[in-house]
Amino acid sequence: MRSDTVTKGVQQAPHRSLFNALGYTEEELRKPLVGIVCSYNEIVPGHMNLDKIADAVKMGVAMAGGTPVMFPAIAVCDGIAMGHIGMKYSLVTRDLIADSTEAMAMAHQFDALVMIPNCDKNVPGLLMAAARVNVPTVFVSGGPMLAGKVKGCKTSLSSMFEAVGSYAAGTMSEEDVQEFENKACPTCGSCSGMYTANSMNCLTEVLGMGLGGNGTIPAVYSERIRLAKHAGMKVMELWEKNIRPRDIMTEEAVMNALTVDMALGCSTNSMLHLPAIAHEIGMDFDITFANEISARTPNLCHLAPAGPTYMEDLNEAGGVYAVMKELTKKNLLNLDCMTVTGKTVGENIADAVNKDTHVIRPFENPYSETGGLAVLTGNLAPDGGVVKRSAVVEEMMVHEGPARVFDCEEDAIDAIKGGRITAGDVVVIRYEGPKGGPGMREMLNPTSAIAGMGLGASVALITDGRFSGASRGASIGHISPEAAVGGPIALVEEGDIIKINIPDNKIELAVSDEVMKERRAKWQPRKPKVTTGYLARYAAMVTSGNRGAILEIPKN
Repeated sequence: MRSDTVTKGVQQAPHRSLFNALGYTEEELRKPLVGIVCSYNEIVPGHMNLDKIADAVKMGVAMAGGTPVMFPAIAVCDGIAMGHIGMKYSLVTRDLIADSTEAMAMAHQFDALVMIPNCDKNVPGLLMAAARVNVPTVFVSGGPMLAGKVKGCKTSLSSMFEAVGSYAAGTMSEEDVQEFENKACPTCGSCSGMYTANSMNCLTEVLGMGLGGNGTIPAVYSERIRLAKHAGMKVMELWEKNIRPRDIMTEEAVMNALTVDMALGCSTNSMLHLPAIAHEIGMDFDITFANEISARTPNLCHLAPAGPTYMEDLNEAGGVYAVMKELTKKNLLNLDCMTVTGKTVGENIADAVNKDTHVIRPFENPYSETGGLAVLTGNLAPDGGVVKRSAVVEEMMVHEGPARVFDCEEDAIDAIKGGRITAGDVVVIRYEGPKGGPGMREMLNPTSAIAGMGLGASVALITDGRFSGASRGASIGHISPEAAVGGPIALVEEGDIIKINIPDNKIELAVSDEVMKERRAKWQPRKPKVTTGYLARYAAMVTSGNRGAILEIPKN
């Protein structure tokens, strides 16, 4: 056993004395040591129940013959961090989580791991760590929140942000906003739509690293506790069979995840996290893969914010496995990939049934013949930009309008709420990328303000930052190269015409090459916004959005 390094032999007597200090018995130290990586905290609604999930996992591990040992991972609540300096610290935690988990797992020589994440960055961060450490590992998330209910209609956090925009436009009273505030988020769990947290928990199932139901069983259901016990038991089976994350998270599994991403209509943030996970297994992930896969993968789900259904509805309809089963009708998945169940993808989904064709459209009757995400390229984004196509209204699939240019999110929000953005405009928010932000802030506030003020069908927004999974509309993020490194988005001027064609995967700035060359000659890099602490180190090492904002040591 790997843990023999710290538990067996006379040389390890000092190590065992420290285990004695922790109260471990000889019997426990003779068993495999299983690290339980728990993201429990009291600031993130999706994590407030993870202590109960961890207790259930520990019970499962112990029942199956292992010794569970819990240690923590951090998590940021993107909703609470939204719209202020805190959002600069969101994406960057993904790498802190991966690094700290790697450090804990290697320093203490665990034989296996169970990862308990739930929200946006700690799911991919822990998947990255699992690939690095590469000991038998199972994931079990805390589960999604139930949808809220306002005036008889289901609702969620995205509606809450849009309510603020509606209030600014004078179309909603303060009393109505307060009703949303009190009812939009009624339970613990990751927010109830197909936002980033739920996207990544669902894709964890597809990657093969979570048991069936990991992405969809609501946080408040007792079934979630049973799932956690089974995860604890299953990791011991993986240890006995020596099935490891890199046996599961293969290139084929990543492509399966991207395919199901298209069918589900996941958050655009998956196009940051899948490349980063792929990087950890040595896969060169080109985000333009998305267009090739989208061209042959139908969009089968319109979960909030794209439509009126929620994670609880997807769970009742058969969950992720039912979506995957629909995709097998045209052989769109590799069914031979191994999973943490000890079975292949094909074996896992063999008996899956689509129980509600209003929630999961049949393959023969999709919302669209193409997938939920698109990567746009052109002279404004030579290395690509990402849009959640399934959340764009038909009127905005092709759009042309004048650029309204802002060098930070706050200035754009002031203009939107101040009524200075009009139908037809293209709002450009730059210097908010991985380096320029630093930290690549999410832009849920401006997209929600646009929607709330009734401009969702007439105004586009592009940025070198990113969008919340709760954003909807013609919101094109991850523009690469970013402004901070001199990407073309840095050269856009007020009033320039920007042409967006989502069906053709194009985004163009209607400015001649000669004029762009003149502008480039005058452009000067901005002074870094942050010069000390973790954000400064992050900005020095981070790559562009099209590469997943991974960290690399700068070349001299």
